[in-house]
Amino acid sequence: MKVGVYLGQQAPDVGGGYTFQDEIIHSFLQQAETSKHSFCVICDGKHVRHYENLASGLANVEVAGVPKTAFVERIKNRLKISSAFAREQLKAPNPLDRLALRHGIDIIWCLSAGPVLVEAPYITVVWDLQHRLQPWFPEVSGEGQWDFRESTYSWFLRRATVVIAGNEAGREEIHSFYQVPRERIRLLPHPTPEFALQYHTNMQSVTDIRSKYGIIGDYVFYPAQFWAHKNHVNLLYAIHHLRNHRGIQLEVALSGSDKGNRKHIENIVKELGLVDAVHFLGFIPQEDLVELYRQAVALTYVSFFGPENLPPLEAFALGCPVVASKVSGSEEQLGDAALLVDPKNHEEMAKAIEAVYRNGALRKQLIDAGRNRAEHWQVRDFVNGVFHVLEEFEAVRRCWA
Repeated sequence: MKVGVYLGQQAPDVGGGYTFQDEIIHSFLQQAETSKHSFCVICDGKHVRHYENLASGLANVEVAGVPKTAFVERIKNRLKISSAFAREQLKAPNPLDRLALRHGIDIIWCLSAGPVLVEAPYITVVWDLQHRLQPWFPEVSGEGQWDFRESTYSWFLRRATVVIAGNEAGREEIHSFYQVPRERIRLLPHPTPEFALQYHTNMQSVTDIRSKYGIIGDYVFYPAQFWAHKNHVNLLYAIHHLRNHRGIQLEVALSGSDKGNRKHIENIVKELGLVDAVHFLGFIPQEDLVELYRQAVALTYVSFFGPENLPPLEAFALGCPVVASKVSGSEEQLGDAALLVDPKNHEEMAKAIEAVYRNGALRKQLIDAGRNRAEHWQVRDFVNGVFHVLEEFEAVRRCWA
C-alpha cells in the first residue's frame, strides 16, 4: 500500500501534542524501511525541505507539501467538517484529497488528534474527549468550542478506519460517546519521549537551572499550558498550605504558553502571597526542560483531564518523582509509579508533595518504579503498532482501485 503520513499543523509551543508528533515522525523514519509499504510524508509546504532532508536515502519514503489553503477553501473545509449537508453539497476535493489522489495514497495515518477532512481511509489518534466529560471548562465549551468538537468528532471518529486510544479508559470513552465499535479502536499507549530516555538519572546536572530562572530553593515543577483545566490554582493553594501550615518553603516552577488563563493565575499568586515563590518560565528549550525535571522535588501534574498525559512519562524517564491527578485513565497509565491525588483537594495534594519531600525511601521507590514504567513502552513500539494495523488493513484496501 501507499501510506500517507499526515503531520497536520502542530507547532512547538503546542506542548505535548508537538512532542508526540515529533517523536513519532523521527522514529517512523528510522523504521520505515522495515515495512513493505511505501510512504508519503504530508506536511505544510514550507517544511518540505526539512522532511526531505530527514528522509534522505530512504527508498520507500517521499515527501509532499500541502499548499497553503485559500481563505474561501478554509471556510468550505470548516463547513464540511461540521455539517453533513455541507459535505453533501460541496463535493469538490480539497487540497489534501487532491494530493492523496495525485500520489496514489491508499490510507492516511494522521499523527495529530485534530479532525482531518479527507475521502481516503484514515487512521487517527484521540488524546481526550473531555468536552463530553467536563464541559464546564471554557477551553472546551466557550465560543462555540463544545459544538465544534462534538460535531467534528461525531463525524470524524465514526468514519475512521482505525482509532488509536492510549488505554482502556480512552477506548471506552470513544465507544460510549460515539458508538465506534471496540474492534476498530486499537490500544497504543502514549510512548515515553526518546529525548527523556536518552538521559540517565545518575548523570551530573550540567546547568545551574535555579540561577538561570531565579529559583532560590527546592521547587516542584509543572510544565503545562495556561488553560483552566490544568488546575494551577489548586496547586498554588497546596503550596500555600505547605508553606503556612507545614513549614515547607517550596517554590513552584511553571513552564508553558499562555492560553488565556495566566493573568488569573498571577492574580491568585498575589492573593496567596506567593509572588517570590512562583516562577513563570514561559516556553523553554528542551535542554532546560530536562534539567528542571531532574532537579525538581517532584513533577506536580495535577490536570483535571485524562485519560493520558505525556509529562509524567518524561518525569519517569528523568528520575523525577510524580504527583499526579487521579482522573479517568491515570491509574492505568501511571500505575504504582506516581502518587495520585484528588485534583480538587489541595490539602491532599500538599500531603502527597510533603511525603515525597520528607520521605527518602518513598522518593527512591517512585523514581525506580517510574524508570521501569518509562522503559516499558517506547516510541518504536508505537510505530510498530501502527505498522501492524497497516498489515491487517492491506487485504481490505486492495479490494478497490
